[in-house]
Amino acid sequence: MPSTTVHLLRHGEVHNPSGVLYGRLPGFHLSERGAAMAQTVAEHLAGAGNGDRRDVVHVVASPLVRAQETARPIAEAFGLEIAADDRLVEAANHFEGLTFGVGDGSLRRPTHWRYLWNPFRPSWGEPYRSQVERMLAAVDQARAAAEGHEAVVVSHQLPIWVTRQALAGRRLWHDPRHRQCSVASLTSLRYDGVRLVDVTYSEPAAHLLPAGRQVPGA
Repeated sequence: MPSTTVHLLRHGEVHNPSGVLYGRLPGFHLSERGAAMAQTVAEHLAGAGNGDRRDVVHVVASPLVRAQETARPIAEAFGLEIAADDRLVEAANHFEGLTFGVGDGSLRRPTHWRYLWNPFRPSWGEPYRSQVERMLAAVDQARAAAEGHEAVVVSHQLPIWVTRQALAGRRLWHDPRHRQCSVASLTSLRYDGVRLVDVTYSEPAAHLLPAGRQVPGA
């Protein structure tokens, strides 16, 4: 059976000076650091500095601009076109376009509280199970497209994380502070044929983040 690896890549840091939950909103580009992260991941996969060039033959990304911008240097490094897949898009969220918090954020307004009644679904946005189903369909298509080689699939933190949870047989509801899915991180799925045999996680661009800083955003 052919061995195939599908790398789930979270997009790089986004320029978001107002600190809103940008979700599926258009126009949110990578920051300068985010662009550097995307280039770093591309160089990492292409084996720059260590000669370990990955066998990437397929690149597909969420249609949102930050994902497309993250995919671009990888596609260029391997001489590939970027495919777009709507199933890789960010999760829908009621708080999209708003700041989220108790102080000066949207949680201070009682009109928003009715969206917080069920964290297990979750009640404020797209169900976790729906995200997993569309992500797994996109991953399966990418695996088939890259059979015997490697694919890079660029998506967003929450869809990647709940997909990893589902593949590990763990519950989908969780504390967002405990997600292991940093900006420009790789969650790599290795398959023998159609059977998943290994999941690994790496952060090729971690050195570009200030020490101890967690970058917020979808």
